[in-house]
Amino acid sequence: MFVRLAGWSDRHRWTALLLWVLILAGVTTGARLAGSDFRNDFTLPGAESQRAQDLLAERAPNRAGGTLQIVYRDPAGLADLGTPAGVSGLPHVTGVTEPTVSRDGAIAYVTVTLDVPAESMPVEATRRVIDTARAAGSPGRTVEVGGEAARAAEEAEGGAAEGAGLLAALVILVLLFGSLLAAGLPIIIALFAVGTAIGLVTLASHVATVADFTTPLLVLVGLGVGIDYALLIFSRFRGELAAGADRATAARTALDTAGRTVFFAGTTVIIALLGLVLLGLGALQGVAVALAVTVLVTMLAALVLLPALLGLFGARLERTATRRRRTEGQWWRRWSDAVARRPWPAVVLPFLALAALTVPVLDMRLGFADAGTDDPGKTSTRAYDLLAQGFGPGVNGPLVIVVPGADPQAQSVRRTVAGTPGVASVTAPMRAPGSDVATLIAIPASAPQDEATSDLVATLRESLGGAALIGGPTAAVVDVSAALSERLPVFVAVVVGLSALLLLILFRSLLIPLKAAVLNLLSVGAAMGIVVLVFQRGAFGVPPGPIEAYVPVMIFAIVFGLSMDYEVFLLARMHEEWERSRDAATAVREGLATTARVVTAAAAIMVVVFGAFLLSPDRMLQQFGLGLATAVLIDAVVIRCLLLPAAMHLFGARAWWLPAGLARRLPRPALEHG
Repeated sequence: MFVRLAGWSDRHRWTALLLWVLILAGVTTGARLAGSDFRNDFTLPGAESQRAQDLLAERAPNRAGGTLQIVYRDPAGLADLGTPAGVSGLPHVTGVTEPTVSRDGAIAYVTVTLDVPAESMPVEATRRVIDTARAAGSPGRTVEVGGEAARAAEEAEGGAAEGAGLLAALVILVLLFGSLLAAGLPIIIALFAVGTAIGLVTLASHVATVADFTTPLLVLVGLGVGIDYALLIFSRFRGELAAGADRATAARTALDTAGRTVFFAGTTVIIALLGLVLLGLGALQGVAVALAVTVLVTMLAALVLLPALLGLFGARLERTATRRRRTEGQWWRRWSDAVARRPWPAVVLPFLALAALTVPVLDMRLGFADAGTDDPGKTSTRAYDLLAQGFGPGVNGPLVIVVPGADPQAQSVRRTVAGTPGVASVTAPMRAPGSDVATLIAIPASAPQDEATSDLVATLRESLGGAALIGGPTAAVVDVSAALSERLPVFVAVVVGLSALLLLILFRSLLIPLKAAVLNLLSVGAAMGIVVLVFQRGAFGVPPGPIEAYVPVMIFAIVFGLSMDYEVFLLARMHEEWERSRDAATAVREGLATTARVVTAAAAIMVVVFGAFLLSPDRMLQQFGLGLATAVLIDAVVIRCLLLPAAMHLFGARAWWLPAGLARRLPRPALEHG
C-alpha cells in the first residue's frame, strides 16, 4: 500500500499538489465565510454544581445566567454613583443591580445579570458591555469590567508564539540538512496540514461543541507533529539517495519504511487523544476529536503531499544528500558501545533522577487560575484586583447556594452557612416571583483559586447535608477538577494499555511494550513535576496557582502519543537490523546510529515549537508549552539516547522474544519493506 501510494504521488505529483491546494483553499474559504462558533461546554452531569444550575434553569431561569461586574474606583468618593447608563438595554443583559460601595467609599461595583451562562455569552455582546461601561470613566474615576465572560472576550490573538517556533524550527532544519530547500519541505507540509485542520475544525464548530481554546492547541500540536512526520520520511529518503538509490526508488523505500512508522505512530497518537473522550467532559471531548483530526491530516500530508514534493524538487535535493552522510552515524555507534559497557549505571542513575522530578506530581492541585494571574493590562484583571482591594478576595468567587422549599428552610441554610469558618458574608435568601427556589450568595474569605476555597465548598456540602445545592462558577471548577482527578487513572490505564497492545503487535515482543510504558510514563511524570514546581509552587517568579485542570490529561495524551512516535521510529530500525543480523548488540548500535540524529533534530524542533508558547499571555498555554517542551526534551535526550539503548542492551535477544502460542494468534503487520 505504501509503495503504491508513493508511486502514485510521484507519478501524479502536480495532481497531488493541486488536490491539497484545492482542499486547503476550499476549507479556508468555507471557514472564513461561515465564521467560527467555538463555545465552551463545562457541564458535568451528576455534579452538584451542575444540578444547582439545572434546578435554577428549570425553576428560576432569570437567575441561571452568568454575570459581569462593573467596578468603579474614585479616591474622591462614589456617593453619587448610580446604575450605569445604557448597559441595561444591551443584548443578553437582563438586569443591573444597585451599587455596592466599599467601606472607604472609594471602590464600588454593580452586577450585570445575563440571560446565558458566561461561557455561552457572545464575545461581541460582552465587548459592547465593556465599551459602554468604560465610556462612563473620567480622569478621576476608573471603570473596569470583570467576570468570566469579560476574561474570554479579552483573549489575546495568536501569532507571535507560532511565528517564533517556526523560525527556530527552520534554523534547526537548515543546520541538519545544510540546505534551505530541504529545510523548507517539512515546514511546508506542516503549514498545509495545520491550515487544513484549522479550516475543518472551524467548520465543525457549527455542528459540534468545540472549546474556544482549541485553535492554539491545534496549531501547537499540528506544527510539531507535522514537521516531525515529514522529517522522519524525508530523512529516510535522503539516506536512500546517499546509499545510491535513484529518486523514485528512494521515495518508495522511504514511504515503505519511515512511512509505515509514521502511520503506526500517528495511529498511537490518535488513540491517546481519543482516550480523552472517556473522561466524559464536553469541553475535552471536542478538543480531543479536533486534535485527533489534526494528527490525521498531518499524517496524510506526510504520506501523500511529501512524495509529490520530493518528485518536484528531487533533483536539487539529490545534490546535497550525500554530504557528511557517511560519518554522521559514527558518533552514535561509539555512544551505543559506551552504553553497552556500563548498562546498569546508564539505566539506574537517569531513572532515579527522573523519578525525583516526578515527586512534585503527588502534590499537584488541579483547578483553574482566576483572573488575578492574568495580564495586568486586561480590564478583567484590573477589575479583579479592585474588587479584592475593596471587598476582599472572595468576592471574585462567590458561591451560589440553591435552596428548594419554603422560606424557613432557606433561613436555616443561611444560618448554617453564616456560621461556617471561611465564609466572609452571605446574603439574605432571594426568591424570584412565583418560584419555589431561593438563592443565597456566599462570599468566601479566600480567593477563588485558593485551596481554602475548595475546602470550604466541601465543608459546606457536608454541613448542609443535601438541604441545599452549592453551585456557581467557583463550585463548578471544584467539581470539574475532582472529576478529572478521579477519572485520570482510568484514562491513563486505557491509553497505556492500548499503546502497549499496538507495540506488542508491531514488534512481537513482551518486554518492549512494558519498557515503553514505564519509560513514557516516567517522561510525562517528570515533565508534569516541573510544571508543578513552576506554576503551582511559583518557581522563577511565576505567580503560584493551581495547575489548570485540563492540562495534565491533555499533556499526557499528547506526550504519550509523541513518545511512541520516537519509540516506533527508533525500534523499527533496530528491529530491521535484528531481522537481518540476529545480533542484538548490532541491532541496538545500528538502530541508534541511523535514527538518533533525526530523532534528536525532530525533538529539538518540537521543543522550540512547544516552548515558544511560553511567550503566550495565556496561563493555560504557558503550562502546555512548558509541559510538552520539557517532556519531549526528556524523552529525546534521556529516554531515547540513554535509557532505551541501555535497557535494550540489558535485554539482549530477549527483547525480541514472544511465546510461540501468542505469536501464532497475533496479526503480523510489517514495519519493514520487502
